[in-house]
Formats: sequence, C-alpha cells, structure tokens
Amino acid sequence: MSRNAQPPGTRSGRIRFDWSVLRVVPKVHREEFVNVGVLLFAPTEEQLLARIADDAHIAARSQLAVPPSVRHQLDAIRRIAAGDEDAGPIAAMSPSRRFHWLTAPRSAVLQSSPVRVGLSHDLDETLERLFQEQCG
Repeated sequence: MSRNAQPPGTRSGRIRFDWSVLRVVPKVHREEFVNVGVLLFAPTEEQLLARIADDAHIAARSQLAVPPSVRHQLDAIRRIAAGDEDAGPIAAMSPSRRFHWLTAPRSAVLQSSPVRVGLSHDLDETLERLFQEQCG
C-alpha cells in the first residue's frame, strides 16, 4: 500500500462503523422502550464496543426500575461484546458474528434498534457521543 493510500473501509482517514441502540421494552405488546446502551462495530478494525447505562442512569431518565434479570442480560451483552472468555461460546466468536448475534431482531424485553452506519475518526469518542445522544 502506498504511503498516501487509505486502508480499506476508510475515507479521508475515517473508519466505517455499524451501530445499534440497545433498548429495554418493559411492555412488549405496547412497543414502548427505553434506550439503555449502544453497540458499535468497526469491520476494518475488527473492533466491537459497547456502552451500557447503569441502573441509576436508566432510572433517572425513565423512572424504570431495571429488574435483576434484565441487568444480568445487559451485563452479559457487555461481556460478550468485549469477548470475555468467561461469557460463554458467543463471546468466543469473531467481533462481526458477535455484533450480528447481539443485534438480531427479537421479541423480548431487551431488543436492539435497526443497525445504522457511520464514519469516525475516533471510535471511543464516537461511542460516547452516540451513547449521550441516544441514552443521555
């Protein structure tokens, strides 16, 4: 690759990423939800990041008391995204497969939004910005 060439998936030094919002849906039949986290996956970097709100943040924003079973699921998502070897077989998958498994549509109390695409110079900063915009 020449000195001025951009790595695949970048444009002007920016990294392409996919992202999705994690939602708690307390009453699935009413389709009401509270945004509680963000997943961000950068294919060219093979990097999967997660930012998930703590219970106090969720309660302050929505007055929703997070049941222990949902907190357990949110913690599992964070650990799977990080590739924690103690988080089970899904955490051992590639970042791409983990992201797609975590964002697969489901009809449950914990769901993800449709996947969106973006460009970033700094993935950590972008994750925090998306979290503040979507869950702040």
